Amino acid sequence: MVFGGRSHSALRRAGTKRSVYRLALVRLGLLRRDGCPERETGSVGRFKTSLKENVLGSPKELMKLSVPSLVYAVQNNMAFLALSNLDAAVYQVTYQLKIPCTALCTVLMLNRSLSKLQWISVFMLCAGVTLVQWKPAQATKVLVEQNPLLGFGAIAIAVLCSGFAGVYFEKVLKSSDTSLWVRNIQMYLSGIVVTLAAVYMSDGAEVIEKGFFHGYTYYVWFVILLASVGGLYTSIVVKYTDNIMKGFSAAAAIVLSTIASVILFGLQITLNFALGTLLVCISIYLYGLPREDTTVVQGEETTSKERLIHM
Repeated sequence: MVFGGRSHSALRRAGTKRSVYRLALVRLGLLRRDGCPERETGSVGRFKTSLKENVLGSPKELMKLSVPSLVYAVQNNMAFLALSNLDAAVYQVTYQLKIPCTALCTVLMLNRSLSKLQWISVFMLCAGVTLVQWKPAQATKVLVEQNPLLGFGAIAIAVLCSGFAGVYFEKVLKSSDTSLWVRNIQMYLSGIVVTLAAVYMSDGAEVIEKGFFHGYTYYVWFVILLASVGGLYTSIVVKYTDNIMKGFSAAAAIVLSTIASVILFGLQITLNFALGTLLVCISIYLYGLPREDTTVVQGEETTSKERLIHM
């Protein structure tokens, strides 16, 4: 939680759009150095052939993956804008609405159905993550001019973008036999183009004057590296489970990392954290109770009401 707050501050100092652009580049570099693409496609030659067919020889597929790339770029920038105009506590609470938003997009876009118990577990998870990350507002001598209306508008856009982009990417991944790594490369190439254009549209004069890497410290590079690795493995989770399970695993990771901080750094457990952890654990258990498979895109048409609440 402390690390996350500092990482936002570090990236703001380095420049939001430039940091997002570097994320795409680092992720693409990791893909090229990792042996996983070759292992998934069977051989280096087969992977290169697949890369040539789906990236260089298929502009339509590249455009298809540019949609989540663009939406993710908007989400990242809206999240930083919201953090700049809202208190940290308000931001933590409102940003967790991306969990039920993702569930809603999953139902509407992938023709899936969730039981009442699963919906309850989703909102319980949302409340649990909010409590786990809750940190009382502290007085500060630094006066920062904030626009709450702009902040809430930005967080609403970020929440909607998060749900839509994640589910859209999942649908693309599971609707074809194209390699997961090729899909990642397609999306990151689009992300580089989109975000680089945004950099020079908003900060072009500053970049020309001070250089693209102005403000990048070792800490900023470390944050970018962590986010890049996390993004790659998140796509693996989405490929073999779904976006809702990704939200549950992320919540479990928050709890585990805080417990690790208690053991390693002596962080004190608060009542909010204990209650939040309990809610997260219960929500994970409840969501796992139904035996219906929600990881495969269903082909049959169902009504909106039936898909929203499956009895």
